[in-house]
Amino acid sequence: MSANGSPDGDRALAERVGHDFADPGLLAQAMAHRSWCAEHGGQSNERLEFLGDAVLGMIVAEYTFNTWPGLNDGQLSKVRASVVNAHALAEVAIDLDVGSHLRLSRGEDLADGRQKTSILADAMEAVIGAVHLDGGVDASRTLVLGLLSDRIEVAVGSPVASDFKSRLQEEVVAMGRGVPRYELDRSGPDHDRRYTATVYVAGQHLGQGEGRSKKAAEQEAARAACAALEAEKGGGDA
Repeated sequence: MSANGSPDGDRALAERVGHDFADPGLLAQAMAHRSWCAEHGGQSNERLEFLGDAVLGMIVAEYTFNTWPGLNDGQLSKVRASVVNAHALAEVAIDLDVGSHLRLSRGEDLADGRQKTSILADAMEAVIGAVHLDGGVDASRTLVLGLLSDRIEVAVGSPVASDFKSRLQEEVVAMGRGVPRYELDRSGPDHDRRYTATVYVAGQHLGQGEGRSKKAAEQEAARAACAALEAEKGGGDA
């Protein structure tokens, strides 16, 4: 893959995104950072990012609202905030290898722009915007829920408390067992990638989980580990 994208690279990214673009130029624009456009001309991904942000928020809010009618407005807001943020979107972008397809200026590229959270998150929103323009709301809903439904479910599992990874780390550190260590395996084709995470504490296998993203798999593994610790302390079943 050459730096700053290529038509072949864009097609490979489209396959991982899982959308067959009628207008491939939209995906190319979604990869165009403003630094690239300042050097080479053309329109940056900022307008697509604006649209994608709005589409993303609407789809997550609608899905959460319809799927969990017992959540109040404050809980719904917390769930949305946990998945519609720069860190979560950057992690999804990393899973899709968006960084290698970005069109960046030479200076931004040398400054590790392909790894910057803000640039990756903005590009991910631009991809969502591009899919929405190209395929409509059904296509953008399929994309967003395919990428984020596991994360939404994790957030709904504890909409007010800290996430399971944080909770597990707090517990094992307090118990003097060091910090958790996660191992990840992945399987399936690019458009249907699955991850399996195993968490070890002080060398002991404590939990395993699966998900469509690395974060979701690790959260499920941490959830299992927390349950195992509760059982160990006599506070519940594993």
